[in-house]
Amino acid sequence: MKLIRESVPNAVHSFVYNIFYGSTHHCGVDMKVVLLVKQVPDTYEKRQIALDTGLLARDVSEKVVDEIDERVTAVAAELKKDGIASELVAVTMGPADAEKSLRKVLALAADRAVHVTDDALAGSDMVQTARVLAEAAKDADLILTGAASTDGGGSMVPAMIAEILGRPHIVAADSLEVAESSVTGVINTETDKLTLSAALPAVVSLTEKAGEPKLPNFKAIREAKKKEITETSLAELGVAAGPDAAYVRNVMVSAAERPPKEAGQKVSGDTAATELVDFLAARHVI
Repeated sequence: MKLIRESVPNAVHSFVYNIFYGSTHHCGVDMKVVLLVKQVPDTYEKRQIALDTGLLARDVSEKVVDEIDERVTAVAAELKKDGIASELVAVTMGPADAEKSLRKVLALAADRAVHVTDDALAGSDMVQTARVLAEAAKDADLILTGAASTDGGGSMVPAMIAEILGRPHIVAADSLEVAESSVTGVINTETDKLTLSAALPAVVSLTEKAGEPKLPNFKAIREAKKKEITETSLAELGVAAGPDAAYVRNVMVSAAERPPKEAGQKVSGDTAATELVDFLAARHVI
């Protein structure tokens, strides 16, 4: 991986650091790009925790494609348009109704899709999710994913996939350039602008700045209905995964609804200062 670091707002101090990840992979014109897709509760609706499981209640609002995945799909569409990617494959892990989200990505750009669905995967953590997605996407030249999902926000699954597959990972790139045998991403932090390059095959996670989502037209929606979605299970993947296969797991002890907000205590008059001090002292703030 090649790293170029530029100071912001100026580039007086810069350096280049090279790390090599094995031999260079040559894709030629046959570059398979996998888009990792996640179905999430609508971002703009209220979200709730299921009190019986301690997990996000996914059935209380409309399920949609994660917005950041739509932006990743827009980036992939440009790679296909420019002749860099020869095939775009959408991959998701989720229940049967996640097919709806896959159909939208097929309408936006993907040529076909893979849907990993298995009852044993319900409630999987990031490690188990990464193990499954890595297996499903292992034959890709380039794996593109959002930097963080809107429902979990863990931001660790892309790195875990890269670790499992032994591939370089460009983290949270704001823009992307892909050549025949390498990929380059630009990352903007609070203080630096980093340019990272890696040999293919690789994993790249993208931020919301990387692409602008588009609405599919009627023709694309109609054509998406005819595109192939391959449904596969853990047994067919040859992977033992899910909560029961985890080395360690979280166990919910209890869960309760957030108590309603109560009106705050008001202080006024000559005793206001004394009342305020007493209030803070009683709560061990002072």
